[in-house]
Amino acid sequence: MSHAPSDPSRWQKLGEATHSTTRVFEVLNARFRHPVRAIEKDFVVVRPPDWVNVVALTPDGQIVLVRQFRFGINDFSLEIPGGVMEPGEDPVTTGLRELREETGYTGQPATLLGSVHPNPAIQSNRCHFVFVEAAVRTQVLEWDADEEIQVCTRPVDEVLALARSGGITHSLVLAALLLFEAKWRSGSK
Repeated sequence: MSHAPSDPSRWQKLGEATHSTTRVFEVLNARFRHPVRAIEKDFVVVRPPDWVNVVALTPDGQIVLVRQFRFGINDFSLEIPGGVMEPGEDPVTTGLRELREETGYTGQPATLLGSVHPNPAIQSNRCHFVFVEAAVRTQVLEWDADEEIQVCTRPVDEVLALARSGGITHSLVLAALLLFEAKWRSGSK
C-alpha cells in the first residue's frame, strides 16, 4: 500500500550573498532551512534580468523569425526575436523595441501572451511573451555588437510544424509558440 505524500514544505530563506557577477547575470549563494527537518543548506541561484520574446505576425499570416549563432550550443538557432528587459520596463514596450531593433519590423496591436519562469530550479527571472499583429518591415536594423541575425518570415503552420519536428529547439520560443498557437487556432488573432 502506497502512502500519499502530504503537501511539500516551503523552505525558509535565511539569506543570500553574491558569489559572482557577470555581464549577463549574478550568481548567488542562497541559504535555506527546511521547516520540518530543520536542516540548512546552501543553493546556487542565478539572477538574470527578465527577458521578452516576440511572436510577430505579418498581415499575410507569416511569423517573423531570426536565425543567429548561439554561443551556448556553438551552433545556429532559429528563434523568434527577443531580448533583455530593463529594470521596471513593461514587457510589451520591450517586445516592440526588440522586434524593431533585431528585425526592422514594427506592428500594432501588441499584447502580452503570457509569462514563464525559464528554469525555476536555479533561475529567479521570468520570460514574457508578446504578440505583435500587423508586423511590417519599416525600420533599419539596430543590432548589438555581438549580434548577426538573418531575418526571415515563414507561414504560421510551417513555423508550428518546425516547432513540433525539432527545427526550432529553443525552449522559450517553443513555450511562446504554444501560447500563440492556442490564440491562432481559436481565431482570436
